[in-house]
Amino acid sequence: MSCQILEINPVFPQPRRIQRVVESLQNGGLIAFPTDSTYGIGCNLFDKISVDKLHMIKNRDKRKPFSFLCADLSNLARYANVSTQAYKLIRRLTPGPFTFVLDATRLVPKILRTSRATVGIRVPDYPICNQILLALGNPIISTTAKDYDGFLADPRQIKDKYGEHLEIIVDGGPIVPGLTTVIDLTGSEPVIIRQGIGVLE
Repeated sequence: MSCQILEINPVFPQPRRIQRVVESLQNGGLIAFPTDSTYGIGCNLFDKISVDKLHMIKNRDKRKPFSFLCADLSNLARYANVSTQAYKLIRRLTPGPFTFVLDATRLVPKILRTSRATVGIRVPDYPICNQILLALGNPIISTTAKDYDGFLADPRQIKDKYGEHLEIIVDGGPIVPGLTTVIDLTGSEPVIIRQGIGVLE
């Protein structure tokens, strides 16, 4: 597989280049791409073979599902059961660097649900990522691009580490990486599972 580094303007993403990324995802390709927290590695939510590949290259137990990205709040609500209280909080915090643990709907493939039938899901705040999601029309699985030394914030580092498995690496310029804040919204009150760069007042 030949891995291409594709430069896309981080403020005004070029539609034809976005479409090139979308076609790769639709055809089962794995990509690396910038988000509002880190460079991520991902694939089409509904391509099981690609999901399996992602587990393999990340050496991740399939019993530990990946989280995924949605284009907006209405899209998120298709894949998770959201209470009125949770909806109000999510609406205030999205788009942004927050991952929400919610009860999954039947639209979510089983391989992406935890043993409790929950799912990690978020709406990023980054033009390239959002335009890819909108053009694709369904969520993208996302896992952090990193090695043993930490985050990989440069597309060329990502190519060195994962290039043999990826079809496209989107170069959106430099990102100061950080983990998202993970909030469990399956109970009566929100619970912060991991404090990241997102601040919950």
